Amino acid sequence: MVTIGPRATGGRRLEGRVALITGASWGIGAAVAKAFAGEGASVVVSSYPDPEMERLADGVVLSIVDAGGRAIRASADVTSPAQIEAVVAAARSEFGDIDVLVANAAYSNRLPWHQISAEQWDHTHAVNLRGAFLCAQACREGMLRAGGGSIISVTSVTVELGMAGLLDYVSSKAGLIGFTRALAREVGSDGIRVNAVMPGAIRTEQEVALGFDEEELKVLSAARQCIPRRGFADDLTGAFVFLASDESSFVTGQVLNVDGGWVHY
Repeated sequence: MVTIGPRATGGRRLEGRVALITGASWGIGAAVAKAFAGEGASVVVSSYPDPEMERLADGVVLSIVDAGGRAIRASADVTSPAQIEAVVAAARSEFGDIDVLVANAAYSNRLPWHQISAEQWDHTHAVNLRGAFLCAQACREGMLRAGGGSIISVTSVTVELGMAGLLDYVSSKAGLIGFTRALAREVGSDGIRVNAVMPGAIRTEQEVALGFDEEELKVLSAARQCIPRRGFADDLTGAFVFLASDESSFVTGQVLNVDGGWVHY
């Protein structure tokens, strides 16, 4: 586990908060981790327990510490209750109770729907939906001790679009919207808020690894979005900071689209 830097100071929006961000080795999770640290939070950068993912997560931690922030890396398979509990315990030992959770860890694999195996279907839902549930449960006691907290899940614009080749992924991301709304009803009286961010066509390392046609996506984004350009992970960080901070103290059960104006509610 890679560790910390000096205690943050100043009047930043997440001063004194402890934030756990899953799937934070790269892409959206890494960008959110850096943004939270820049706003004064102590950040737990959680990665999948794989040497390459841990190496990338260590780089995120070091960049935060070099910038004067506070962070540790704690690895976990989010489908494992024991591993998630260990991450929460490590966070408590280093920083105190977690009061902001960003359930960002996700799995996807592009296949026609009739080629998706039962094993792949179960794994996708285990990472994307069960993982958010387990993380929220593991953080509950700490949030109750703190008198409240913020849980942020990460859904996808593909839920609104019905993206071909990603049936298991889209189904799991739709489930996160139901999870967000139902959990918000249960924990509001505890001072815990639950919201979701819905990213649009965000260019990440995972998107590249899945083999999406970048030129095709660029053209598609320009044609369908109000803002005619590709989105990047840094375009999302303001939404996460808002939902983690007291600026959104009366916001819960909501899905916040950050998609350049692709989908309109």
